[in-house]
Amino acid sequence: MNDNQLRGRQWRRLVGEFFAPRLGGTPEDWGEANRVVAERMFELDAWLTRVRSSTSYESFERAYWLDWLGGMCELVGVPMPAEAESLELACRAESWITRRASAAYPGAVEAIRSLNARGIVLHTASGESSASLSGYLEGMGVRNCFGRLYGPDLIATFKEGPEYYERLLADVGVVPTDALVVDDNSRTVGWAAQTGARTVLVGGAALPDIGDTIRIRSLAELPDAVERLD
Repeated sequence: MNDNQLRGRQWRRLVGEFFAPRLGGTPEDWGEANRVVAERMFELDAWLTRVRSSTSYESFERAYWLDWLGGMCELVGVPMPAEAESLELACRAESWITRRASAAYPGAVEAIRSLNARGIVLHTASGESSASLSGYLEGMGVRNCFGRLYGPDLIATFKEGPEYYERLLADVGVVPTDALVVDDNSRTVGWAAQTGARTVLVGGAALPDIGDTIRIRSLAELPDAVERLD
């Protein structure tokens, strides 16, 4: 739904606006620190190590927030608050920033509203927390179009294999053959397809074909694709 490159640039600006008045330093220094720390944390091997070493989503998120804020404080050159204050501040920052980021792909909001207006039940299937998803969707003006915001936190399962989709579908009470999973990542679409769900892969022709997966170039095409399925 969102352009991660555009959203990343907005995060850097908004991180600066949030933290500089509260902890010191300049907004520019905070933005650069966020870029450095985010690139370090989201590097694939580092990310997989973090996920696989976590005993629960709660422990993952706690360590993530402390490493994120601590890494930025070190680069900006300001003291990191005590642990409890750091966790509270990081959560407040997430809520504040996600509602102000505006990086929706062209046509995505219109597609979501069109599907909702037709009575199609929509849920998210994301690797981000439900709180983060709520902020982004509120910022897009489409939170009311969605039911459950999955989130690994809602099903105690990271988005790292077919089990994620199995637990999500069981939690929402939908048999796989009645579900349509939409993603722009061929790996995650493959996991969803393994459960028996129908799948849609969003993106260019360079992405691999996956069984009977429907291919569309953008989310703007999704309502027409769903209508053809119906």
